[in-house]
Amino acid sequence: MSDEAQNSQADVIPKIEEGPNAPINVKVVSATGEEVFFKIKRSTKLSKLQGAYANKVGKDVGSIRFLYDGSRINDDDTPSSLEMEDNDTIDVMVERAYPLTALTLVPSD
Repeated sequence: MSDEAQNSQADVIPKIEEGPNAPINVKVVSATGEEVFFKIKRSTKLSKLQGAYANKVGKDVGSIRFLYDGSRINDDDTPSSLEMEDNDTIDVMVERAYPLTALTLVPSD
């Protein structure tokens, strides 16, 4: 094979970025099974992803909870801090607000 043919083949092979700040693909899945995909750097705070997801689905970020491997995601968490891998899934739950009811206290005799 000529050098020119080898160089053109090398240009076609996609580069896979690796390292501590390499981007990963993350799937966010709602309780109804709706999926939204994000590509983020491993050092990006997940609060940024949470805000982007809330805007995309038209909900207030404070009304939804994000879980990774069953644990709630904190604002300062990153994919690196949670040891996330490419194509991992984040689950989304809608926080339910329950109305407060008045409590009547009855004095004891």
